[in-house]
Amino acid sequence: MQNYVLITPAHNEELFVEQTFLSISRQTVPPVRWIVVNDGSTDQTGKILERCRAQRPEMVEVIHLKRPDGRDFGNKVRAFNAGLARAEGLKYAFIGNLDADISLQPEYYERILAEFGNDAGLGIAGGMVSSCIDGKFVRQDVSLDSVAGAVQLFRRACFEGIGGYLALPNGGIDAAAEIMARKSGWKVSTFPEISVLEHRRTGTATTHPLVARIREGRRLHSLGYGFVFFTMRCVRRSMEQPRLIGSIAAFCGYLGALVKRDPITLPPDVVAYLRREQRGKLIRALRQAASIDRP
Repeated sequence: MQNYVLITPAHNEELFVEQTFLSISRQTVPPVRWIVVNDGSTDQTGKILERCRAQRPEMVEVIHLKRPDGRDFGNKVRAFNAGLARAEGLKYAFIGNLDADISLQPEYYERILAEFGNDAGLGIAGGMVSSCIDGKFVRQDVSLDSVAGAVQLFRRACFEGIGGYLALPNGGIDAAAEIMARKSGWKVSTFPEISVLEHRRTGTATTHPLVARIREGRRLHSLGYGFVFFTMRCVRRSMEQPRLIGSIAAFCGYLGALVKRDPITLPPDVVAYLRREQRGKLIRALRQAASIDRP
């Protein structure tokens, strides 16, 4: 069964949500339901979504929620779970989280579902995201055993097996989900030949890019990232925009959280698994570098 459900939490997404609707409405294998949760938007998002629903009422469902005051990283999980509740009773084997600023090729989900069909152990899959930065789409530097949260598609058994998304105080729900999936024995894969366009880089909708990178550092500390691995990650990504200073900002965010002994929000066994995984990646990278240096 290739049936899938998509859920999109949307907050103030008037600029791009209609493009996302067009992408979904043109899919060669459409979802049995696309549930869009208007999470307390104060712009025209709600009206745009109602127009979209009127065009495809058999596919699109819109939920309007009130949003609590203040910034809360749990809002996305709350909105996602509201959409998930509406999917109860539908027959589907896959469930996807889709951001409201994404454009996809018409065959996108057909190709992703084919990958699931080829590998019964595949738990989370998605295409390679290119984000719009200064008017140009720049391909993200994503490990192939990770999937950008903007387009995570889960095998339903995987999603339910890990308990869904966790409401984490510093965010990182997508990273936490894939760490737990890998720990549970599921494969997590990005397929670089399947492209995704993100019209606005994640985390920059209402935040300056440098502030977003500082928060990224705090977030990855809260997930349990090891110091050496995170430092090497900053070095490797130092040429991403904003160049060098972005990695410095992320490192400062991580270091500040480390010095203040901010809490790590994932369970100890999950953190232990993550750090073993990171040590393995570092060892493989060192061995590869050593083999290249040999005459």
